[in-house]
Amino acid sequence: MRKFLVVLDDSRECLNAMRFAAMRAANTGGGVVILSVIPPDEFNHWIGVGEVMREEARERIHAHFEVFAKWMRDRQGVDPELVIREGEVVPEILAQIEADPEVGILVLGAASDRKGPGPIVTQLTRTAGSLPFPITIVPGDMSKEQLEAIT
Repeated sequence: MRKFLVVLDDSRECLNAMRFAAMRAANTGGGVVILSVIPPDEFNHWIGVGEVMREEARERIHAHFEVFAKWMRDRQGVDPELVIREGEVVPEILAQIEADPEVGILVLGAASDRKGPGPIVTQLTRTAGSLPFPITIVPGDMSKEQLEAIT
C-alpha cells in the first residue's frame, strides 16, 4: 500500500496538508502516516525536567493527532498512523521515509504569507531534484472545496 506522509505541527497550513493526504489516500486506496517531530532544544534542561517536558510534548502531539485521526476515520475512511520522532525536522522526515518503504509521497502545506512557504517546504524544495520521493505542496489558503476538486 502506498502511504502519504504528512507532518503534524502547529502551522495553519498543516490542516490543508492533512486534508489533502487523507482525501488522496481514500481515493487511491492508500494510507496516511502522520509524523510529528519534537525538536531537541526543548529538552536542554536537567534530566528530570527534560523527561517531564518530553512526556508533555508527546501528550500534546497525541491530542492534536486524535483530532485529525477522527476526521480522517469518520469522513474519509482512512485510519492514520502516528509516528513521533525527536530531532531536527527535515532529517527526521528523511529518516522516516527511509524507515518505511511504503511511504510514496510527502505532503506538505505551504504558508501563504509574505514570509515564504515555511521552513520545511523551503529546505526540502532546495534539494527536491535529488530526493528519492515526490513532494506534494498544498497551498495553505486553499478552501476545502478546492481541495476536494483536485483530489
